[in-house]
Formats: sequence, structure tokens, C-alpha cells
Amino acid sequence: MTTAWRAMRPADLPAVSRIAAAVHRDFPEEDAVFAERLALSPAGCLMLERAGAAAGYAISHPWHFGPPPALNSLLGELPARPETHYLHDVALLPAARGAGAARILLGRLEVLAGGLPLSLVAVGGTTGFWAGLGFRPREEPALLAKLASYGDPTARFMVQHRSG
Repeated sequence: MTTAWRAMRPADLPAVSRIAAAVHRDFPEEDAVFAERLALSPAGCLMLERAGAAAGYAISHPWHFGPPPALNSLLGELPARPETHYLHDVALLPAARGAGAARILLGRLEVLAGGLPLSLVAVGGTTGFWAGLGFRPREEPALLAKLASYGDPTARFMVQHRSG
């Protein structure tokens, strides 16, 4: 069964909302958040298709180090001098998991980031998963305070660790 990442289009936003509601029940975001991220960073927004149907999505954008954007918040604009490429959200339906989609996604985002490190907030106990893909937690007090707003005691801000 063919599974591949492709550019997200505005017509994909209803599928993004459905997948988000199924995968991230504890971390709801309004449709306006997805639409704004797509408008601000179209190259960083991708859909995963499996056998021609939406099976997941990824939303990312340039950002700065320090506290990540609050959950379910609009950005307004992207920083003029980003320090990281922030992976705002990845959601894969169960049938799309375990086939290496996240690793392929990270390869695409590393190219897009142009040398900037990737960063993300791991939620729902996924810190180990992201650590296996080369991310390490950062524990500064300002980050921890922002993560408290997620309502998830396992939430961790993580940055891609590149060896070499």
C-alpha cells in the first residue's frame, strides 16, 4: 500500500481537523490555527496519504528558541530571524503508524530547515519516540512554565540533536 507525504492544500483542512480530533483528543486546536499555519508556512505543512486517502499531517514553521507557541494560539507572523524550525504538530492515524513516515517527514523538514535545528513539544508520552529520532529535551524554567499550559505532565520541549 502506497504511503507518501505531499504538500498540504487549503482543501485538506477538513481532513486535518478530522485527524486532529481523532489523534489529539486531549490537545484540541481550532481550525483557524491550522489555516493560519498553512498560510504562514505552506512549505512546512504536509499531508500523509495512504492508498489515496488522508492518513496524517504535519504542520511546521520557522520559529525562535524560547517558549514554543501556546497550544491553540494564532501566531500573527513568523520571526524575521528564526533560530529553529518548529514542528507544531504531527498526527498519524493508527493505520499509518509503524511504516517510517515520521523518519521520512524529518528528512524533508531537515532540508526545509536549511541547517536550523528542528524542535517540537512531545505530548502524550511520546518523548521516547522523539528521542529515538534524535531529539533531546530542554528543561529551562521558561519552557517548563509554558508547557504547563498544555495540561500534560509528560509534555517536553525537544530539540533535534545532530551528531558530527
